[in-house]
Parts: sequence; C-alpha cells; structure tokens
Amino acid sequence: MSGDWWVLVLAALPVLALLVAVVIRSSPAAADPESLAAEPEDRPLPAVVANPIRIEPGTRRRIESVCANLGWAPPLWLETTVEDPGTGQARIAIERGADVVLACGGDGTVRAVAQALAGTGVAMGLVPAGTGNLLARTLGNPDNVISAVRVALTGDDRKIDVGRVRVDDGDEEHVFLVMAGTGFDAAIMESTPEALKVRVGPLAYVISGLRAMRGRRTRVSLTLDGDQPVRRRTRTVLVGNSGTLLGGLVLMPRATVDDGVLDVVNIAPKTLAGWVAVAGRVISRRGDGNARVEHWQARSIVIEAEAPQPSQLDGDPIGDATRLEIRVEPAALVMRVADVPPADAPDPG
Repeated sequence: MSGDWWVLVLAALPVLALLVAVVIRSSPAAADPESLAAEPEDRPLPAVVANPIRIEPGTRRRIESVCANLGWAPPLWLETTVEDPGTGQARIAIERGADVVLACGGDGTVRAVAQALAGTGVAMGLVPAGTGNLLARTLGNPDNVISAVRVALTGDDRKIDVGRVRVDDGDEEHVFLVMAGTGFDAAIMESTPEALKVRVGPLAYVISGLRAMRGRRTRVSLTLDGDQPVRRRTRTVLVGNSGTLLGGLVLMPRATVDDGVLDVVNIAPKTLAGWVAVAGRVISRRGDGNARVEHWQARSIVIEAEAPQPSQLDGDPIGDATRLEIRVEPAALVMRVADVPPADAPDPG
C-alpha cells in the first residue's frame, strides 16, 4: 500500500481542481481603482462663501478643481450681497451639512462668516482676497488660492478665541477676530477710499493715516474685568485678539488668538514727535507701556468716550459710537490652519 501513494494523489487531483475553481469564482474580482472612490453621498462637503467683488476671474474653477482632486464633493457656492456680507450664507452652509466653510473675500467677509460659525464646531477655512487679510496673516495661512484651499480641506484644526462687541447698548453682539478699536485707527479705516485700496493696496491706509495724525485727543474711561474705571486721554484705544498689524508690525506683543484673554492698548501721543515715539515702540515690540502707549489684558472691557468716536471691527468701519462693551469667548471658532503652533507661541503675523 505504501508504494501506491501516488495513485491516491492522482485520484485526488480532480477534486482539488474543482475546489480551486469554486474558490476562484466566489472570490471578488481585482478592485478597479475607480470602484475605490467614495460614493457621492459619502464625500465631505465644502461650502464657499465668496465676495463676488473681491475674487478674481477663474477663482471658482480653481477651488472646484482642488476639491475634486482631493476627493471632496463639488463645493456649495454661496455669494455675498450688500444686504448680507456672509453671515446668512454661512448659516445656509451649516444647515446643508457643510464639513468646512471657506470664507473667500476680505476681512469683512471673514468676520461675517465667523459670526455664523462661532460656537457651532463647524470648521472655517480662509481664501484671502482682500487688502489686509489680517486673520490669514495672523494664522500664517497662505494667500495663494490653490494653497489656501488645500489648507482649508486638509489642514489642522485650531480653536481660536472670538471677540464679541455690543455697541451703544444695542441688542446684537458683533464678532471680531483680530482687533476692534475706536478713535484714530477707525478714522483711518473710515476715510480710506475703496478705489485707493484697489489701486495701491495696504499703502492706502498709510496715506489716510498721515492725513489723520493731527487730530485731537479725547477723554475715555476703560473698565477692565469689572474693576474701577481707568480714565485717560487718547487718540485711539484698540482691543486685540491678536496684536499683529499690516506689514508684520506687532502692536500687542503678548497677544495670541487662543490665550483666552484680550489685549488692550491705549495710544495717546500729543504731537508728531509723540507719534514717532509710538512708532519706535511698535517697531521694537516693547510691551511695558508708558504715557503714550499703555497695555492691559482682560476678559471683558468697556470703553466709554466723552463724545461719539469712529469705531471699527477687523478694519470695517461701524460708524461713531460712545460705548463699546467687549468680551472674549475662548476657543469658540475652529480654524483650518497650515500648522498648529506650540502653546504660548506668538502669532506668526
């Protein structure tokens, strides 16, 4: 019997062949690369809130191309209007289940979108298309459309603080992300023609600033975290979530967008020589304060002026105001960024 083992093997070969055929037929075919793509309903949905006046021709096509290349659904495209600069459009994006909302425009569009997204947990991306692009600069995000969209879709999430402002005891709180101010700086924003910004860019603010330097100081009181009011003469009071200005100048060296507090600076030069001294302190990034430039930090701030003063939020004029009630809402907004810095690192600017 031991010599006949090969006979048994030969007899078993047809049975083995049949089993192999059955296994092959029941196994799935090699996967087609296209079959591995997500079903349309499974792809993440981006929404774009775009200011049609700010964006360049071809921007929509480039954004749609990046979304397709990264496996995202075609973006929900929502354009701003004069009546609604972005808040209503962002709320529509949330209602339709957007996974990220891209603000494509200037600082005004960014602030309007943030007004809707703050506190929702829905991430916000930035496609800068304005003159200042303050938040994008503060976070170190790219200003190239394709790179910015890639960061918005694939970047890291960073929770940042949001400032909220009530103007003259009004019913509504307005959001700001970089700076709110009253006085000289707001007068610059208010007096800078849109046509000049389009023609010369950020230099337009410098031209308007030189014209406004000769103004008079005004009396204000500052109430910080409910303490006794601090009374000062001022040219401008600024409250910053970040302290970085155009050109990378740092007005508030201790400010970062996720430290849970707001930075306050009072600028009070009397003469042109005083302005030169202020410029020197800004360039040197000194934050110790003196009679011309004083610094504080607080979670709530009330600014009361003796007479209505020009006021602004993230560079957008909001008219004259006598009283600004300002508070911080920590970690209220999820931003898509190129890289999350270490804790306590200064804003990139």
